[in-house]
Amino acid sequence: MEEAYRKLLNIIQDSFPITERPFKELGEKAGLTEEEVITFLQKLQKEGILRHLGASPDSHKLGHFTCLCACHLPEDKFHLAEEIADLPEVTHAYLREHFLNFWFTLVLPSKEALEPYLRKLQEKYHLEIKAFPATRKFKVRAVFTV
Repeated sequence: MEEAYRKLLNIIQDSFPITERPFKELGEKAGLTEEEVITFLQKLQKEGILRHLGASPDSHKLGHFTCLCACHLPEDKFHLAEEIADLPEVTHAYLREHFLNFWFTLVLPSKEALEPYLRKLQEKYHLEIKAFPATRKFKVRAVFTV
């Protein structure tokens, strides 16, 4: 990958401009044209490398509650992993090699919403879901140098 494109990806992760023409500004910082930036990002999206380009608001500062959850999914129910992962309240979801082999993160309006939400999921999918609410947050940002 050319250096200008690496630079572009690093800039996007750390300081995406909130301007009328952000891709033009990104291009100027990376040594590319606005069209080159857009074409490159579209290519990454088409190839499945870039899954999302948008804001990542701090759910805690917005007053929301997050919780890591896990359950055992029998192999014949692996299709439920995708269904649960597609729920709007689920931000991350992973299959793991462990008895608790399906892990996902929920973002809900409040801590009080957790128990009824999990009960609804458990009844719908016939799963026993364990909740692991955070007791302390250590890292908020994820920026990957390209």
